[in-house]
Amino acid sequence: MSSVSPCPADGVPHPQLAQKYDPQRERELRTWIEGTTGRRIGDSFMDGLKDGVILCELINKLQPGSVQKVNEPIQNWHKLENIGNFLRAITRYGVKPHDIFEANDLFENTNHTQVQSTLIALASQAKTKGNNVTLGVKYAEKQQRRFQPEKLREGRNIIGLQV
Repeated sequence: MSSVSPCPADGVPHPQLAQKYDPQRERELRTWIEGTTGRRIGDSFMDGLKDGVILCELINKLQPGSVQKVNEPIQNWHKLENIGNFLRAITRYGVKPHDIFEANDLFENTNHTQVQSTLIALASQAKTKGNNVTLGVKYAEKQQRRFQPEKLREGRNIIGLQV
């Protein structure tokens, strides 16, 4: 892996993007993914995920039936379809759209940082749903607040600091 990642939009290398890719996080992700799926990724983390098979198996372990059909990676379109199925499944699982990589980020090896960020977001979502995940953060649950109508009316009498 080169120390400079190209920016897909303009093709200009951006060293700051490469610096955000964290080899320690990659090791943690590898341990989690291999432990969850029971499959070995291989020497190159991104190349091991590139066909989408392990990714589909990962989301199917977290939420059974998420990806109905995992293609044998015979041709490129099979690989891209697996990656696309994985991305749709993790969206349904709760990973936010702004946290998700584009299929070509992985398939064409253009943005490893975004792929890593997506997998960390997936780990965080899995942790939030009660899975035993040591990586990522547990998202806070929504706290719904209910105020009595009289309290809301009292608030109208308070002069705001903006005045």
